[in-house]
Amino acid sequence: MRALCWTGPDELAVREVPDPELRNARDVIVRVRRSVTCGADLPLLAGRTPRPATGDVLGHEFLGEVVEVGAEVRRHRVADRVVVCAAVACGACWFCRQGLYACCDNGTTGPAADSAWGQPTAGCYGHPALTGGFAGSHAEYVRVPYADVGAFTVPDAVSDDRAVFASDAAPTGWLGAELGEVAPGDVVAVWGAGAVGQLTAGAALAHGAARVVVVDDRDDRLRMVERHVGAEPLNYRYVDVLAELRERSGGRGPDVCVEAVGMAAEPPGLLGRLGGGAERPLALREAVHACRKGGTVVALGTWTGSVDAFPLGAVMNKSLTVRSARQHGQRWVPTLLDRMARDELRTEYLATHRLPLERGADGYALFRDRADGCIRAVFSP
Repeated sequence: MRALCWTGPDELAVREVPDPELRNARDVIVRVRRSVTCGADLPLLAGRTPRPATGDVLGHEFLGEVVEVGAEVRRHRVADRVVVCAAVACGACWFCRQGLYACCDNGTTGPAADSAWGQPTAGCYGHPALTGGFAGSHAEYVRVPYADVGAFTVPDAVSDDRAVFASDAAPTGWLGAELGEVAPGDVVAVWGAGAVGQLTAGAALAHGAARVVVVDDRDDRLRMVERHVGAEPLNYRYVDVLAELRERSGGRGPDVCVEAVGMAAEPPGLLGRLGGGAERPLALREAVHACRKGGTVVALGTWTGSVDAFPLGAVMNKSLTVRSARQHGQRWVPTLLDRMARDELRTEYLATHRLPLERGADGYALFRDRADGCIRAVFSP
């Protein structure tokens, strides 16, 4: 089959790779109809730690059609249209039973996460052994382990371009609001107007926030925030962000501050040059300083290692709560699909560029460089 493979730092190529096969009775094979770029792919693309191997297939957000079913699969049949949660989780370990699917004990294929983080966590498609070692979704076919746990039938009323964002971006946005415990009347600030930032802002409004402000430096993205989400845009190039956020929150600062940029906040090209050193949490630091005393800061962006100059003193002295997680999408995908079917959650506008898989390298260049108004590039094999 054809697949988009990593061939070196900032280099991708479509290659012929072996077709996936059922390895376990709980597997299904999915023929991919849509797969999407994501900011979590950019450190991999740049060759940062954890470094992919040459020939690894990238991608973890996808939707497709079931073409083969393992003997113990009960929820899916051949020809079902499914969206697959990006987090690979077994559904049976202690953590999965608590709804902490991203903390699954059985979602990785090797011991790398134990040495990096002290314990294993859920796997992720298209990532090296540290977070799974599973082949990615930018391909014609994908093997889906634990299919009854991680794959969800898409309602007929929901288009492919809408439903594919239920794989990762929409659950991550919902997670941001849940971790922040957004309540009616809250003022929420979100750093980053990419897909996850916009969906976090929408989730905060759905949880009853009185005001949601999205901070970014791209006017095109901020216009989308205003038009499609109904949140307030704030371009940090033109204003003092902390002063403006205090002004919009009764002088206190936002109740909840969500950082939704992660390593993607680094200027294009810098990720590869930094190597495996400390990451710079610029937006996260500003969120800590902006948040009201006693408020909550959520680190939602993708981080893989240590960070430099984190303001722990401000966290302690302001009595802040800091929370972070990878998305436990299995908890929310059914609800999000229902909201999509009722037209309460529209995500297809985030698919700004639709390309065939053969142009995957072009799509990632547009996405990485934020060129031509690209929010997400969607590939069709």
